[in-house]
Amino acid sequence: MSESSKRQFVDFTTVSLVVNDEARTIVVEPRTTLLDALRMELGLTGTKKACDRGECGACTVHIDGRRVLSCMTLAAMQAGKRIATIEGLERNGVFHPVQTGFIEHDGFQCGFCTSGQIMSAVAMIAEAKAGWPSAATDDIRRQFALRDLSKTEIRERMSGNLCRCACYPNIVDAVAEAVERG
Repeated sequence: MSESSKRQFVDFTTVSLVVNDEARTIVVEPRTTLLDALRMELGLTGTKKACDRGECGACTVHIDGRRVLSCMTLAAMQAGKRIATIEGLERNGVFHPVQTGFIEHDGFQCGFCTSGQIMSAVAMIAEAKAGWPSAATDDIRRQFALRDLSKTEIRERMSGNLCRCACYPNIVDAVAEAVERG
């Protein structure tokens, strides 16, 4: 079946969203994941497609400030939302403190999980600043503060992001230093 004949059986939808602070409009088949739309429609290949089942975290992006697995999210459901990817994290040529921490602490080897790890870490720090406890929080009755973000807390909060190269100690050190830098 030719591509043009396939298109006649599939309804496409137009989705307007803001990606890395830039208004974008894409036309996608309704079952297209946000991951595939970012990579194939917008050319933002920093977000990685690894397991494609929501198990590894390599595809982590931020939707309206919250970390989300883009392989498990439909692009058509993101109309009007603000999407942040690894490509939009640095500002005016200056790396985010988490990116700097990853470089200084060698928080990656093959680099495949790195963008998802970094995006998850940035959101995790924001969650901690907002006072959200985790499964590792000692006393959930007490307001959680950023100063309570121990290495144990970081490990727990980053547990949804897998690293094939097992760089976990370096990743934790990178995130801990980013917290110190603010």
